[in-house]
Amino acid sequence: MTLQVGSWTLSFLPHVPWLAFWLIACVCALAVAAMLYGRMRGAVLRAMALVLLLGALANPQLAQDEREQLSDIAAVIIDESDSQSFGDRRAQTERALEEVRQRVAALGNTELRVGRTVSGNTPDTDGTRVFAALSRITADIPPDRYAGAIIISDGQIHDVPGAADAGKLKGPIHTLVSGSKAEIDRRVVIEQAPRFAITGQSHEVRFRVSETPAGSEPVAITIRLPNGDVQNTAVPPNTTQAIVVPIERAGQNIVEIAAAQKEGEITTVNNRAMAVIDGIRDRLRVLLISGEPHPGERTWRNMLKADASVDLVHFTILRPPEKQDGTPTKELSLIAFPTRELFLEKLDQFDLVIFDRYQRQSILPDSYLANVADYVRNGGAVLVSSGPDFASGDGLASTPLADVLAAIPTGEVTQEAFKPQVTLLGGRHPVSRALPGDAPTDPKWGRWFRLIDTATQNNAQELMSGPGNKPLLALARVDNGRVAQFLSDQGWLWARGFEGGGPQLELLRRISHWLMKEPDLEEEALRAHQDGRNLVIERQTLADAARPVEVTTPSGKVSQVTLQTGRPGVFTTAVAATETGLYVLKDGDLTAFAVTGTADQKEFADVRATASLMQPIATATGGGIAWLEDGFPRLSKVKSGALASGSGWMALKDNQQFRVLSVRETPLFSTLLSLGVLLAALSFMWYREGR
Repeated sequence: MTLQVGSWTLSFLPHVPWLAFWLIACVCALAVAAMLYGRMRGAVLRAMALVLLLGALANPQLAQDEREQLSDIAAVIIDESDSQSFGDRRAQTERALEEVRQRVAALGNTELRVGRTVSGNTPDTDGTRVFAALSRITADIPPDRYAGAIIISDGQIHDVPGAADAGKLKGPIHTLVSGSKAEIDRRVVIEQAPRFAITGQSHEVRFRVSETPAGSEPVAITIRLPNGDVQNTAVPPNTTQAIVVPIERAGQNIVEIAAAQKEGEITTVNNRAMAVIDGIRDRLRVLLISGEPHPGERTWRNMLKADASVDLVHFTILRPPEKQDGTPTKELSLIAFPTRELFLEKLDQFDLVIFDRYQRQSILPDSYLANVADYVRNGGAVLVSSGPDFASGDGLASTPLADVLAAIPTGEVTQEAFKPQVTLLGGRHPVSRALPGDAPTDPKWGRWFRLIDTATQNNAQELMSGPGNKPLLALARVDNGRVAQFLSDQGWLWARGFEGGGPQLELLRRISHWLMKEPDLEEEALRAHQDGRNLVIERQTLADAARPVEVTTPSGKVSQVTLQTGRPGVFTTAVAATETGLYVLKDGDLTAFAVTGTADQKEFADVRATASLMQPIATATGGGIAWLEDGFPRLSKVKSGALASGSGWMALKDNQQFRVLSVRETPLFSTLLSLGVLLAALSFMWYREGR
C-alpha cells in the first residue's frame, strides 16, 4: 500500500502477511468497540495504544525522491520542396523557423528538433513528403516526452495520413502556412493521353488550361507535336480541349502544350505540360523467299515465327534452276506462288523482304526484282542471306536488284574454317556492338566454313569479317531504304550449337530491327532521359569523337555541353536539370527531346498555398493552422489532453516527466523516537489504569 504526495511517498511493509494484519486489526477494532460500548474506564487510552501497536506492526516507511525534470521534445518540419521557391515563401519559412526557436526556448524545459523534407522528383520522392521527414526525426522520441510538431509549409503536402492513421500521431500537429491566400496561378493539365500508340495512326490528347481565379478571356497556347509541327491557338480557360496527334515513329513521342503567362501569377513553371506517348509498331509483315531447301532455312523461319509481333509469309522454291523442264509454274505446287500479288500489288505492305539463298528463276522475272529495288529506294528493307548461289552467274547480283545491294560478288568462294570477327566499325555499331561471346582476338563462339568473296558498294558498313578481313556482314542505306547482306550461309551452325554455337538469334534480331528503322539501333542517334535531378545525354555515333551538344532548357536558355567517352560508339554526360519541362537537344541534323519531371508531377500540379490539406490532421490531433502573412501565433504549453490551439495561439504538450536520481527512506516505527512514543503511550495507559 502506497500514498504519494509530490516527491514524498508513504508505504507500508507489515511484519506479518496482510491477511494476518487485517485479522489483528479487526480483533483490535472489536475490542475497542466493546470497551467503548461498555464505557470501560480508560477505553480511549487503550484504543490509542492499540492504534500505535497496529502502526508499529504495519511498519510504515516514508520515502523522498530526488528528481531530475525531463525536457519535452517538439519537432519542426521545414518544407524545402520546389514549390517553396515561389514568391516570398522561403524567406517567410526561415523567419518563422527562427521565431519558433526563440519561442520554444522561452517556454523552458523543451527541446526542439528540426527536420527538412527531401527534395527531388523520382517515383519515390515526387511531391512534398513532410510526414516522412516527421517520422524520421521522431522515431527515437519516447512517446511520454513527445510534445507535438510544427510544420512550416505552403500546405501542398502529398503524404498527409488518412483519418485512420491520424490517431497514431501522439501529439498536436500545427501548421504555419507560407505564401498568400490571394495567389493567382494558371496551369496546363493533361486530362487524357494514351501511354502507347500504334505508329502510323493518330490519337487524341485531351487537356485544359486551369486558372485560379478563373478569367473570361481566351488563353493563348502553343502546341508542339512529335513531328516538330508547332500550332498556335487560343482556348477558353477551365474548359476541356482536344487535339489530334499523329504518331509517325516508334519510340518516344512528346506533345508539349504551353500557355501564355497570366499577369500576376505566382509562377509559370506549370504553364506547360507534356504528354509522352510511346509509339509501337503494329504487327510486322515479313516476306521470306527461300531459293532452295537447306539447313539454315528452318533457322530463319523459326526465328521469325517465334516473334508474336511478326506476320510471316514464307515461300520455298523446291525446283532448282538446273532442273527446268518446261512444266508450267502453276502446276509445280498445290498453292500457286502469288508473284504478281506479292511483288507488284502488295510489296509496299511488307516491312521486310528476305532473300535466302535465292538464284534467278523464271518465277520472279527481272521486272519484279526491279520493283523490289524501287521498294528499297522508297523506304523498304531487304535482307540477303548468301550462299554459293550469290557468286554464280544466276545470283541476285546479275539482276536489277544489284544496284541497291551492299556487296557484289567477285566470283570466288572461300572454303575454310574461321570464326566470324566483329570489325572495329562493328564494335561501335549498335547492331554488332557487345554481342554475347565477342572478344577482340578469340570470340567465344563456333566456327563457320564458307564465305562468299565480295566487294562492297553504296557506302556499305562492314560490321563483321571472315578470313583475310573479307566482308561477312554488310549494311547499306540506299536512298530512303536499307539493305543488309550476310555473305555466308553458315549461320545455322550457331543455331545448332556447333562448337558452342553463337549469338545468331540476337544478331539476326538486331539486323532485322535495324532494317525496320528501330530507333535504338540507329548508328547516329541523340537521346536524353531524366535520372533523378540530372539530365543524362547520350550520343551514339560511329565517329571517333562526339561534337558538343546544344541544350535548350524549358525557359529558353541555350548552352553547349561536352560529352565524354562511354562504351564503344557511345558518348555521354549528365547535367543538372534545374528546370521542369521540355529540353531540346541538337547536334547538327539530329534533334532530341527530353522531359524532366513526371507527366503528372505532384509538386507543380497546384502551386497555390493552401490550408485545406492539413485541416483534417489538425482537427484529429488538436493542432492549429495559421497563415504567416497574418502574423505569428502565440506559443504556449498545456497539460496532456487539454486543448492545444485556438484563435491566435497554439500550444505544445507539457508531459511533466522526470527521472528519479535517488530515494531516501525513513522507517517511522523503527526509530528510538517512535519506540519512545509507543512506550510513553503504554506507560500513560497503565498509569491511568492504576489510579
